[in-house]
Amino acid sequence: MATLTIRNLPGELIERLKASAKAGNRSMEQEVRELLEARYQQKSDLIQAIKNSWKELPETSAKDMDAWRQEGRP
Repeated sequence: MATLTIRNLPGELIERLKASAKAGNRSMEQEVRELLEARYQQKSDLIQAIKNSWKELPETSAKDMDAWRQEGRP
């Protein structure tokens, strides 16, 4: 594992991180780690999340799409 040092963070940002960590019963280090992991997901995890969200969409038929085109709907 690597170590990352971040200098010159604004005090108000540190306070928000501390508050968020405390609310989640985590250390500030764990809070930042989770934020970074959420922001920079593995590409395969992101693709799977997108596919899962598509499953929640209603099915659309070709007839529906043709009707939308006639209405000028994108």
